[in-house]
Amino acid sequence: MLLVGVAALRIGMYHWRQGAALIGGALLVAAVLRAALSDEQAGLLRIRGRAVDVLSYAGLGLLILFIALTITGGPLG
Repeated sequence: MLLVGVAALRIGMYHWRQGAALIGGALLVAAVLRAALSDEQAGLLRIRGRAVDVLSYAGLGLLILFIALTITGGPLG
């Protein structure tokens, strides 16, 4: 949650690419934690089965990172 808070701060400061990259990174961290922790320790990271959670977090994190790092130009810089 700390990474998402920092990302929201960066987005609020009009550095949306950095904020989006931080959110993607936070999702990748969540995927690693979900894979490493037991079901009891995972807490709110546990939504479905372990494999579905890890694939969902990792896939969405990589997609957000890809978009944040490849889009250029536009009104937001």
